[in-house]
Amino acid sequence: MSSMTDETQTNEALEQWKAEMQAEHEAAIENPDPDEDHRIEGVAQVSYRVSFTYDEESDELQRAETEQVEELADPELLSCSCGVRGMTRAEARTHVVAARNE
Repeated sequence: MSSMTDETQTNEALEQWKAEMQAEHEAAIENPDPDEDHRIEGVAQVSYRVSFTYDEESDELQRAETEQVEELADPELLSCSCGVRGMTRAEARTHVVAARNE
């Protein structure tokens, strides 16, 4: 029975920690530091198909061709140059508007 109690306490502690982290995240989004610069940014990747040829002389594979197989898409999560990370597009908009109103 002790194991079940330990697991329940662990789960409760984890849920409490998650709630605290979410509250901190929301506060950072809604109350940007007025002394920081705020520039929203994200990282996006485009996939390429890459083909190689084998060079017998060097015993190496060498890139022969590349073909872009998808278009560039906006990232799902965005960050601000002030350090707030993991924002949705709506959260990033809220953050920038709040920063401009400071």
